Amino acid sequence: MPEKDLYAILGVPRNASQEEIKRAYRKLARRYHPDVNPGNKEAEEKFKEISEAHEILSDPEKRKLYDEFGMAGLQAGFDAERARAYEQWQQQQREFAHGFGGGFGRFESFEDIFSDLFGERARPGPRPGADLETEVEIDLLDAVRGRTMEISLQRPEICGTCLGSGEDIASSTTCGECLGSGRIQVARGPVRFSRTCPRCGGAGRISTRACPKCAGSGQTVQVERLQVRIPPGVDEGSRVRLQGKGAPGAHGGPAGDLYLRVHVRPHPLLERRGDDLYMNVPITVGEAISGASITVPNPAGGSLRVQVPPGSQSGKLLRIRGRGVPHLHGGGAGDLYLRLMIHVPTQDTQAVREAARTLDEQTRPHPRDQLKL
Repeated sequence: MPEKDLYAILGVPRNASQEEIKRAYRKLARRYHPDVNPGNKEAEEKFKEISEAHEILSDPEKRKLYDEFGMAGLQAGFDAERARAYEQWQQQQREFAHGFGGGFGRFESFEDIFSDLFGERARPGPRPGADLETEVEIDLLDAVRGRTMEISLQRPEICGTCLGSGEDIASSTTCGECLGSGRIQVARGPVRFSRTCPRCGGAGRISTRACPKCAGSGQTVQVERLQVRIPPGVDEGSRVRLQGKGAPGAHGGPAGDLYLRVHVRPHPLLERRGDDLYMNVPITVGEAISGASITVPNPAGGSLRVQVPPGSQSGKLLRIRGRGVPHLHGGGAGDLYLRLMIHVPTQDTQAVREAARTLDEQTRPHPRDQLKL
């Protein structure tokens, strides 16, 4: 079964930088995008192929696994450490076998000896699929109030044509080693044993061609639209878990989870500090001197009535308990702090100047009298 070459798909060398990979992907994506090629199935498949290659090679961890193990390293449930340990074990067995004249007779390894004695190798059990992660961007008010949004993402699915085998089932032929039974008989003195056919792996059939649907990977990439609820209280870098929306499991195992990493856009009027919110509120000179009951926007929606104390200075903070960001895991919310900002008249009229002169005369002591370094 031919191995998919992701670098060749994007047309970049194996030592290409992330910027080179990004440029190559953008160029090919513009050329093969379904919107540019409506009804062109070949272009659609090509677009899925280059999207998968970019998704893997643009991720440093996935690219490292691919470079070391090929597409097998990206399969659900793949354990890189165990794979490296197995490679090391195989090397040790080859070296050990060399000391016995280069082999184990008709056996290739200790694994074959034990499988011959006990009938067959242990079949792999169900394995859960890998977790996936993608990013979403929301406004600060969405983080305060929560939001239901639709996202579109590409998810790997078990290929429906080859059922995950990666082989072209239509072109498969009966295995000549086991004659389609999936097992071979092995004589050991007067006793006969059977074991899994090493040529077809127990399938009973052999295909020399890769599945045309998934190109031998055993998986296809599907575009899925999901309705996602972003809970109130999320912050920059928070992760929202969608159970069972990750990569498919192997051998009947459950699918992994999908994690949404949240990025929060800044707000022009609100500042977040932990679960507290800060907002600048302009007030008039008269409201600052005499006090007033004013209306301000409520971050959770609607409005709030707030009392401005008489004699308030610019920069004074008014604290409103429990009107900040809800705690992500429940149990109340932060506080809302209103920073009073005295707004002076901008009209240059005789009445304004006289009123300002009167205020200056009544301002005692002068506010800069104590300004010393």
